[in-house]
Amino acid sequence: MSTETLGLRELKKRETRQAISDQATRLFIERGFDRTTIADVAAAARVAKMTVTNYFPRKEDLALDHYEEFVAGPARTVASREPGQSALAALAGAFLAAVERHDPVIGFSGVQFARMIADSPTLVARIRDLHDQREDALAEILAAETGAGPHDITPRAVATQLGGAHRVLFTEVQRRTLDGLSNEEIATAVAGSARRVFELLEPSVGGYAVRQAAG
Repeated sequence: MSTETLGLRELKKRETRQAISDQATRLFIERGFDRTTIADVAAAARVAKMTVTNYFPRKEDLALDHYEEFVAGPARTVASREPGQSALAALAGAFLAAVERHDPVIGFSGVQFARMIADSPTLVARIRDLHDQREDALAEILAAETGAGPHDITPRAVATQLGGAHRVLFTEVQRRTLDGLSNEEIATAVAGSARRVFELLEPSVGGYAVRQAAG
C-alpha cells in the first residue's frame, strides 16, 4: 500500500470523524444531550451506529471531543517546560496563551454549547471525571519529573492544587459564557482571574518541579 493511499485513508477517517462530531453537536444543541441517541447521530451523519462508536466509544465523547487534550494537556505542558521553569510557571503561561486564542479546551465554546453541557447531568459528571483524570496524569508526570518515591504524597498534593486552579478557571469561563459575554470579554476577565489564581499558588508550589538546566 502506497504512502499516498495511506494518506488518503487517514484523511477520510478524519473527515468521517469530523462529520460525526459536527452532526452530534448540532443534534445535542437542538434536542439536548440526554434526549439524543447514538442512533440519531448515526442517521444524521449517514453512517452505521457501529461507525459512530468506533470513533467515539462513549456518547459523552461525541460532545466533549477535545477530552484527550483536556486530560493530557497540563501533564504535557509540565513535561516540556523550559530549563529554570517550575511546573506552576509553565501551566500559568500555557493557560494564559489558551485564553488569548479562546481555546475550547479551557471552556470557550459559545453559549449554546455551554448551555447544552449545563443542562445535562451526564455531561457535568463526565467533565468532573475528566478533571480527576487530568489531576492523575499531572500527578504522574510530577512524580516522574521530581524523582518522587511511591509513597511521597507531594506530587499528588501539588497536582490537586494545580488541577483545582484549572477547575475554577474552567468554571469561570463557562459561567461567563452562559452570562452571554463575548469571547473577547471572557478572555479579558478570565486572564485577570487566572493571574490571581496562579499568584495565590506561588508561595506554596512556585518553587516545585523547577527544571534544571542541562549540563
